[in-house]
Amino acid sequence: MAPLKILMNTYPVAFACPGGGEIQFSKTHDALSAMGHSPLLYDQWHPQFDVCDIVHYFSLQGGSSSFCYYSKFSVQKPLVISPILWVGGDTSKYAMNEAIDLLNICDLALPNSDIEGDKLSQVCGVPREKFHTVYNGIDPIFFNSKESKSLFRDHFKQDRPFLLCVANIEYRKNQQNLIRAFELLNLDMDLILLGNIRDKAYFKESVQGKKNTKYFGYLDHHSPLLRSAYAGCEAFVLPSQLETPGLAALEAAATGAKVLITEEGSASEYFEDMATYANPTDVDSIAHAIVSVLSKDHCDDLKNHVCEKFTWENAAMQTLNAYKDVLEASTT
Repeated sequence: MAPLKILMNTYPVAFACPGGGEIQFSKTHDALSAMGHSPLLYDQWHPQFDVCDIVHYFSLQGGSSSFCYYSKFSVQKPLVISPILWVGGDTSKYAMNEAIDLLNICDLALPNSDIEGDKLSQVCGVPREKFHTVYNGIDPIFFNSKESKSLFRDHFKQDRPFLLCVANIEYRKNQQNLIRAFELLNLDMDLILLGNIRDKAYFKESVQGKKNTKYFGYLDHHSPLLRSAYAGCEAFVLPSQLETPGLAALEAAATGAKVLITEEGSASEYFEDMATYANPTDVDSIAHAIVSVLSKDHCDDLKNHVCEKFTWENAAMQTLNAYKDVLEASTT
């Protein structure tokens, strides 16, 4: 394929408090660039529509229609969308009419799993052939991590064993039920939370002052302290309300950590039977899952699986195949 110019964009406040979707955006950009293509970050002050071959929009957050409609119909550029959206039973928190509209107008949607594509097709009434799966990847720094387990412990003066949860502090990440389950067990260890506080009220209600729960703030994605935390935890725990599949869980798995993840979403398509799953709405289920994951022996099967299959280079190749399909269809 000849080098492409891809105009990339996402919703306006995405990087105000970045999470997995923003990492996916940035790493896709970098991987495409490394393969000789020219991904362009949209500049609203100097729009680049006239020089791009295709437009790639990330997310179906409310307020995305203006850019996508302009791309598709005013300047008539092929449009692909990475939904980064799991639609479960309660869709009230999403701008569903807008999301359905965007999935219908785009040339192709790129969910992060077959399960996500199935769900979006079913709930939104969009033909299944409109979806082309692009699996998330893991930064290579986590594949070959040699960080000492003591680096994180020494930095934060953490002298007890600990469970680790890396996620923005908000309702969707479900720290409240995780802490309730952890307290039920009365384990001789700590629960350590890392991540930005997206919801201050939720943090105050659910996290502050909880016994043996420690919040150490946000660690940069490339920080050796983060890799050391993954390597040194007794288990990584993320029983979110949903995940597609949770980049932090992939990173933890790549460093060799045992993983407890939510059963809601597409995590099972990534981790198969090599992770421990919990019902995020059931505190007892989370507690049982914590006991189960702690009882397991360390094994490299999950680490080897994710390091082989889920790379950003693979994600870029899957993305390029989608671009190729769209561009070929637009010329026929």
